[in-house]
Formats: sequence, structure tokens, C-alpha cells
Amino acid sequence: MKSQEKLQVLLGNACKICLSLPEVVEHIDGFGHTTFQICGKSFVKLTERSGLSFKSNREIQELLLQKKQFFKTPYIGHHGWVLIQTPNDGDWEELTELIQEAYLRAAPKSLVKEWIEQRSEM
Repeated sequence: MKSQEKLQVLLGNACKICLSLPEVVEHIDGFGHTTFQICGKSFVKLTERSGLSFKSNREIQELLLQKKQFFKTPYIGHHGWVLIQTPNDGDWEELTELIQEAYLRAAPKSLVKEWIEQRSEM
């Protein structure tokens, strides 16, 4: 698969996951990077050159960095952000959970409570 095709798959999968979460907005910055935000706080970033980055904490980051496909995100990795450059089909189940956790780290407490309540009803 060509890099442009991989980027489209990455963007499509990330959009589907992120936009399924309450009150998430997609933002394209001046550099053409796609960012997903909740109440103005970013929790996922996509760039053509780097891949998919998501907000994490340092403990989860350390666990993920032990796997070969994860890296510390340049410039913001010291805040716990993690990068995966080209996820395989099998990575998306884990990435869905990690993106949901990133959302919960950035979302206001009222939305976190609402999301948890909706999940418990399923």
C-alpha cells in the first residue's frame, strides 16, 4: 500500500473513532495537520510525516514504548504523548481503547461521567 493510501486509511480510522465520542471536533491547523479536540483540548493528532499521536500519561507511555510500533511523539512526548507511524489492521482494537483513554484525559469531568454512564448501559 502506498504512503498516501496508508495516510487515508489512518485518517479514516482515526476520524471514525474520534468523531464517535461526544462533542469532539476535527481541526486542521495551518500546517495541514488534523487534530481532534474536546472543548479546545487536543487528544489526537495526525500528520502525514509522523503518523497518529495520542495523549497518554507517562506510565502508559512507558508500557507502550516497550512495543516496537510505538514512539515518543516529538516535541510533546515529554507530556506523555505517544506516536504510532503506520498502524497495522490488528493494531486498531488497541488504538481504539487508547484513543478513548486519550479523550477521557482531555474531556471535562461532566463529559467523562456521561461517557462512562453510556458505556455502562451497553
